[in-house]
Amino acid sequence: MSYAAVFPGQGSQSTGMLSALAEAYPVVRDTFAEASDALGYDLAALIRDNPEGRLDRTEYTQPALLAAGVAAWRAWRSEGGPDPVALAGHSLGEYTALVAAEALDFPVALRLVRERGRLMQAAVPEGSGAMAAVLGLDDTAVIALCEALAPGVEAVNFNAPGQVVIAGLREKVAAVAERAAQAGAKRVVMLPVSVPSHSSLMREAAERLAEHVHAAGLRPPRWPVLHNVDARPRAEAGAIAEALVRQLHQPVRWTDSVRALAAEGVDALVEFGPGRVLSGLCRRIDRSLKAYPVEDPQTLQTALDNLGV
Repeated sequence: MSYAAVFPGQGSQSTGMLSALAEAYPVVRDTFAEASDALGYDLAALIRDNPEGRLDRTEYTQPALLAAGVAAWRAWRSEGGPDPVALAGHSLGEYTALVAAEALDFPVALRLVRERGRLMQAAVPEGSGAMAAVLGLDDTAVIALCEALAPGVEAVNFNAPGQVVIAGLREKVAAVAERAAQAGAKRVVMLPVSVPSHSSLMREAAERLAEHVHAAGLRPPRWPVLHNVDARPRAEAGAIAEALVRQLHQPVRWTDSVRALAAEGVDALVEFGPGRVLSGLCRRIDRSLKAYPVEDPQTLQTALDNLGV
Protein backbone atom coordinates (compact mmCIF):
# COMPACT_ATOMS: atom_id res chain seq x y z
CA MET A 1 0.00 0.00 0.00
CA SER A 2 1.42 3.40 -0.97
CA TYR A 3 0.91 6.30 1.37
CA ALA A 4 1.41 10.03 1.80
CA ALA A 5 2.70 11.49 5.06
CA VAL A 6 0.66 14.45 6.32
CA PHE A 7 1.20 16.80 9.24
CA PRO A 8 -1.37 18.89 11.16
CA GLY A 9 -1.39 22.61 11.83
CA GLN A 10 -2.51 24.87 14.66
CA GLY A 11 -5.53 23.68 16.57
CA SER A 12 -4.24 20.13 17.02
CA GLN A 13 -2.14 20.97 20.07
CA SER A 14 -3.10 19.74 23.53
CA THR A 15 -1.51 19.65 26.96
CA GLY A 16 0.49 16.46 27.33
CA MET A 17 0.35 15.62 23.63
CA LEU A 18 2.37 12.55 22.54
CA SER A 19 3.12 11.63 26.17
CA ALA A 20 2.50 7.92 25.61
CA LEU A 21 4.60 7.93 22.45
CA ALA A 22 7.41 9.71 24.31
CA GLU A 23 7.29 7.13 27.08
CA ALA A 24 7.59 4.26 24.61
CA TYR A 25 10.11 5.69 22.15
CA PRO A 26 13.40 7.34 23.17
CA VAL A 27 13.59 9.02 19.75
CA VAL A 28 10.55 11.10 20.69
CA ARG A 29 12.17 12.27 23.93
CA ASP A 30 15.39 12.97 22.03
CA THR A 31 13.47 15.04 19.49
CA PHE A 32 11.93 17.21 22.19
CA ALA A 33 15.36 17.62 23.82
CA GLU A 34 16.83 18.71 20.48
CA ALA A 35 13.97 21.19 20.10
CA SER A 36 14.59 22.55 23.59
CA ASP A 37 18.23 23.21 22.72
CA ALA A 38 17.23 25.03 19.54
CA LEU A 39 14.55 27.16 21.21
CA GLY A 40 16.26 27.92 24.52
CA TYR A 41 13.49 26.62 26.76
CA ASP A 42 12.22 23.21 27.92
CA LEU A 43 9.69 22.29 25.25
CA ALA A 44 8.77 18.97 26.85
CA ALA A 45 7.91 20.76 30.11
CA LEU A 46 5.87 23.35 28.22
CA ILE A 47 3.86 20.61 26.53
CA ARG A 48 3.46 18.66 29.76
CA ASP A 49 2.47 21.55 32.04
CA ASN A 50 1.24 24.27 29.66
CA PRO A 51 2.02 27.10 32.13
CA GLU A 52 -0.24 30.15 31.75
CA GLY A 53 -1.76 28.58 28.65
CA ARG A 54 1.40 29.24 26.64
CA LEU A 55 0.84 26.23 24.42
CA ASP A 56 -2.06 28.12 22.81
CA ARG A 57 0.01 31.24 22.12
CA THR A 58 1.04 31.02 18.50
CA GLU A 59 4.76 31.65 19.00
CA TYR A 60 4.81 28.60 21.29
CA THR A 61 2.16 26.55 19.47
CA GLN A 62 3.99 26.48 16.17
CA PRO A 63 7.35 25.10 17.38
CA ALA A 64 5.55 22.64 19.67
CA LEU A 65 3.44 21.21 16.86
CA LEU A 66 6.38 21.07 14.48
CA ALA A 67 8.43 19.17 17.07
CA ALA A 68 5.53 16.81 17.78
CA GLY A 69 5.08 16.02 14.09
CA VAL A 70 8.79 15.39 13.59
CA ALA A 71 8.89 13.22 16.73
CA ALA A 72 6.01 11.05 15.51
CA TRP A 73 7.65 10.77 12.08
CA ARG A 74 10.97 9.72 13.61
CA ALA A 75 9.24 7.10 15.75
CA TRP A 76 7.60 5.75 12.60
CA ARG A 77 10.89 5.58 10.74
CA SER A 78 12.61 3.93 13.73
CA GLU A 79 10.05 1.11 13.50
CA GLY A 80 10.64 0.54 9.81
CA GLY A 81 7.93 2.83 8.48
CA PRO A 82 8.35 2.83 4.68
CA ASP A 83 9.11 5.74 2.38
CA PRO A 84 6.11 7.89 1.45
CA VAL A 85 5.05 8.65 -2.12
CA ALA A 86 4.72 12.30 -1.12
CA LEU A 87 4.17 14.57 1.88
CA ALA A 88 1.93 17.51 2.73
CA GLY A 89 1.11 19.59 5.78
CA HIS A 90 -1.81 21.80 6.71
CA SER A 91 -0.61 25.40 7.19
CA LEU A 92 2.15 25.14 9.81
CA GLY A 93 2.33 21.43 9.00
CA GLU A 94 3.88 22.29 5.65
CA TYR A 95 7.08 23.20 7.52
CA THR A 96 6.97 19.86 9.35
CA ALA A 97 6.59 18.08 6.02
CA LEU A 98 9.66 19.85 4.68
CA VAL A 99 11.69 18.74 7.72
CA ALA A 100 10.52 15.15 7.25
CA ALA A 101 11.42 15.37 3.55
CA GLU A 102 14.92 16.56 4.53
CA ALA A 103 14.48 19.90 2.76
CA LEU A 104 14.79 21.91 5.98
CA ASP A 105 16.93 21.31 9.06
CA PHE A 106 14.92 20.69 12.22
CA PRO A 107 16.54 23.33 14.50
CA VAL A 108 16.30 25.96 11.75
CA ALA A 109 12.65 25.10 11.16
CA LEU A 110 11.84 25.47 14.87
CA ARG A 111 13.29 28.97 15.03
CA LEU A 112 11.68 29.86 11.71
CA VAL A 113 8.15 28.93 12.79
CA ARG A 114 8.66 30.67 16.14
CA GLU A 115 9.43 33.85 14.19
CA ARG A 116 6.47 33.14 11.93
CA GLY A 117 4.22 32.99 14.98
CA ARG A 118 5.59 36.24 16.38
CA LEU A 119 5.13 38.05 13.09
CA MET A 120 1.58 36.76 12.74
CA GLN A 121 0.66 37.88 16.25
CA ALA A 122 2.16 41.33 15.64
CA ALA A 123 0.40 41.79 12.29
CA VAL A 124 -2.96 42.77 13.78
CA PRO A 125 -3.91 44.48 17.05
CA GLU A 126 -4.72 42.08 19.89
CA GLY A 127 -8.33 40.92 19.65
CA SER A 128 -9.07 42.51 16.28
CA GLY A 129 -8.72 39.36 14.17
CA ALA A 130 -10.84 36.24 14.07
CA MET A 131 -11.46 32.99 12.22
CA ALA A 132 -14.60 30.87 11.89
CA ALA A 133 -15.39 27.50 10.34
CA VAL A 134 -18.46 27.40 8.11
CA LEU A 135 -19.96 23.92 7.81
CA GLY A 136 -22.55 22.84 5.27
CA LEU A 137 -22.17 25.46 2.54
CA ASP A 138 -20.19 24.95 -0.65
CA ASP A 139 -17.04 26.91 -1.40
CA THR A 140 -18.63 29.31 -3.87
CA ALA A 141 -21.38 30.26 -1.44
CA VAL A 142 -18.89 31.07 1.32
CA ILE A 143 -16.68 33.03 -1.07
CA ALA A 144 -19.69 35.06 -2.21
CA LEU A 145 -20.69 35.88 1.37
CA CYS A 146 -17.16 37.12 2.08
CA GLU A 147 -16.97 39.15 -1.11
CA ALA A 148 -20.23 40.89 -0.20
CA LEU A 149 -18.59 42.25 2.97
CA ALA A 150 -15.02 42.66 1.68
CA PRO A 151 -12.48 43.98 2.32
CA GLY A 152 -11.67 42.63 5.75
CA VAL A 153 -12.89 39.05 5.47
CA GLU A 154 -11.96 36.15 3.19
CA ALA A 155 -12.33 32.40 2.74
CA VAL A 156 -8.91 31.09 3.74
CA ASN A 157 -9.00 27.33 4.39
CA PHE A 158 -10.71 24.98 1.96
CA ASN A 159 -10.48 21.99 4.26
CA ALA A 160 -13.07 19.60 2.80
CA PRO A 161 -16.31 19.77 0.82
CA GLY A 162 -18.70 21.72 3.01
CA GLN A 163 -16.01 22.89 5.41
CA VAL A 164 -14.49 26.31 4.77
CA VAL A 165 -12.72 28.59 7.25
CA ILE A 166 -13.08 32.36 6.97
CA ALA A 167 -10.71 34.92 8.48
CA GLY A 168 -10.29 38.65 8.86
CA LEU A 169 -11.41 41.49 11.10
CA ARG A 170 -13.49 40.23 13.99
CA GLU A 171 -16.61 42.25 13.20
CA LYS A 172 -16.53 41.23 9.54
CA VAL A 173 -16.05 37.55 10.38
CA ALA A 174 -18.99 37.73 12.80
CA ALA A 175 -21.16 39.35 10.12
CA VAL A 176 -20.31 36.68 7.53
CA ALA A 177 -20.92 33.99 10.14
CA GLU A 178 -24.41 35.40 10.79
CA ARG A 179 -25.20 35.55 7.09
CA ALA A 180 -23.89 32.03 6.57
CA ALA A 181 -26.26 30.73 9.23
CA GLN A 182 -29.12 32.52 7.51
CA ALA A 183 -28.05 31.02 4.17
CA GLY A 184 -28.40 27.49 5.50
CA ALA A 185 -25.02 26.60 6.99
CA LYS A 186 -25.36 23.60 9.29
CA ARG A 187 -23.05 25.19 11.80
CA VAL A 188 -20.70 28.14 12.14
CA VAL A 189 -17.96 27.81 14.74
CA MET A 190 -15.85 30.74 15.89
CA LEU A 191 -12.31 29.42 16.34
CA PRO A 192 -10.31 30.18 19.49
CA VAL A 193 -7.68 32.28 17.70
CA SER A 194 -7.03 36.00 17.34
CA VAL A 195 -4.76 35.83 14.29
CA PRO A 196 -6.53 35.79 10.89
CA SER A 197 -4.15 33.29 9.29
CA HIS A 198 -3.89 33.02 5.50
CA SER A 199 -5.81 36.23 4.90
CA SER A 200 -4.51 39.36 3.21
CA LEU A 201 -4.12 40.89 6.70
CA MET A 202 -1.03 38.66 6.95
CA ARG A 203 0.64 40.15 3.87
CA GLU A 204 2.96 42.44 5.85
CA ALA A 205 3.91 39.56 8.14
CA ALA A 206 4.66 37.45 5.05
CA GLU A 207 6.90 40.15 3.64
CA ARG A 208 8.86 40.23 6.90
CA LEU A 209 8.97 36.45 7.06
CA ALA A 210 10.44 36.23 3.55
CA GLU A 211 13.92 37.24 4.68
CA HIS A 212 13.96 34.47 7.28
CA VAL A 213 12.59 31.84 4.88
CA HIS A 214 15.14 32.63 2.17
CA ALA A 215 17.94 32.41 4.75
CA ALA A 216 16.79 29.04 6.10
CA GLY A 217 19.00 26.90 3.87
CA LEU A 218 16.20 25.09 2.06
CA ARG A 219 17.15 22.14 -0.15
CA PRO A 220 15.35 20.00 -2.75
CA PRO A 221 13.16 17.54 -0.80
CA ARG A 222 13.91 13.82 -0.76
CA TRP A 223 10.24 13.16 -1.64
CA PRO A 224 7.71 15.55 -3.22
CA VAL A 225 6.04 17.97 -0.79
CA LEU A 226 2.72 19.43 -1.92
CA HIS A 227 2.30 23.10 -1.01
CA ASN A 228 -0.86 24.67 0.39
CA VAL A 229 -1.07 27.49 -2.13
CA ASP A 230 -1.73 25.29 -5.16
CA ALA A 231 -1.43 21.62 -4.14
CA ARG A 232 1.72 21.21 -6.24
CA PRO A 233 5.25 20.15 -5.33
CA ARG A 234 8.40 22.19 -5.91
CA ALA A 235 11.90 20.86 -6.45
CA GLU A 236 14.00 24.03 -6.14
CA ALA A 237 14.82 25.82 -2.90
CA GLY A 238 13.85 29.26 -4.20
CA ALA A 239 10.44 28.05 -5.35
CA ILE A 240 9.83 26.33 -2.00
CA ALA A 241 10.67 29.54 -0.16
CA GLU A 242 8.33 31.55 -2.37
CA ALA A 243 5.50 29.09 -1.69
CA LEU A 244 6.05 29.31 2.08
CA VAL A 245 5.87 33.11 1.97
CA ARG A 246 2.70 33.10 -0.15
CA GLN A 247 1.14 30.52 2.14
CA LEU A 248 0.96 32.97 5.03
CA HIS A 249 -1.41 35.37 3.25
CA GLN A 250 -3.15 33.08 0.75
CA PRO A 251 -5.68 30.24 1.24
CA VAL A 252 -4.85 26.71 2.29
CA ARG A 253 -6.15 24.41 -0.45
CA TRP A 254 -6.30 21.20 1.53
CA THR A 255 -9.12 19.58 -0.44
CA ASP A 256 -7.11 20.03 -3.64
CA SER A 257 -4.00 18.66 -1.92
CA VAL A 258 -5.68 15.43 -0.84
CA ARG A 259 -7.22 14.95 -4.28
CA ALA A 260 -3.83 15.55 -5.90
CA LEU A 261 -2.29 12.89 -3.68
CA ALA A 262 -5.02 10.44 -4.65
CA ALA A 263 -4.39 11.23 -8.32
CA GLU A 264 -0.76 10.21 -7.79
CA GLY A 265 -1.88 6.74 -6.78
CA VAL A 266 -1.74 7.16 -3.00
CA ASP A 267 -3.88 4.59 -1.16
CA ALA A 268 -3.63 6.04 2.34
CA LEU A 269 -2.70 9.08 4.38
CA VAL A 270 -0.67 8.66 7.56
CA GLU A 271 -1.08 11.65 9.89
CA PHE A 272 1.92 12.31 12.13
CA GLY A 273 1.30 14.36 15.26
CA PRO A 274 -1.37 15.03 17.85
CA GLY A 275 -5.06 14.82 17.09
CA ARG A 276 -6.82 13.29 14.12
CA VAL A 277 -8.02 16.38 12.27
CA LEU A 278 -6.48 15.51 8.90
CA SER A 279 -7.64 11.90 9.13
CA GLY A 280 -11.19 13.15 9.60
CA LEU A 281 -10.92 15.58 6.69
CA CYS A 282 -9.57 12.78 4.49
CA ARG A 283 -12.77 10.80 4.95
CA ARG A 284 -14.81 13.82 3.91
CA ILE A 285 -12.70 14.48 0.82
CA ASP A 286 -12.14 10.99 -0.60
CA ARG A 287 -13.64 7.90 1.05
CA SER A 288 -11.51 5.62 -1.13
CA LEU A 289 -8.44 6.73 0.84
CA LYS A 290 -7.55 5.11 4.14
CA ALA A 291 -6.37 7.42 6.93
CA TYR A 292 -4.18 6.40 9.85
CA PRO A 293 -3.22 8.77 12.68
CA VAL A 294 0.10 8.24 14.46
CA GLU A 295 0.06 9.83 17.91
CA ASP A 296 0.64 7.00 20.40
CA PRO A 297 2.12 3.47 20.39
CA GLN A 298 -1.22 1.84 19.51
CA THR A 299 -1.96 4.04 16.49
CA LEU A 300 1.65 3.71 15.33
CA GLN A 301 1.40 -0.06 15.35
CA THR A 302 -1.98 0.02 13.64
CA ALA A 303 -0.60 2.15 10.83
CA LEU A 304 2.43 -0.11 10.43
CA ASP A 305 0.24 -3.21 10.34
CA ASN A 306 -2.09 -1.76 7.73
CA LEU A 307 0.78 -0.71 5.51
CA GLY A 308 2.16 -4.23 5.66
CA VAL A 309 5.29 -3.52 7.69
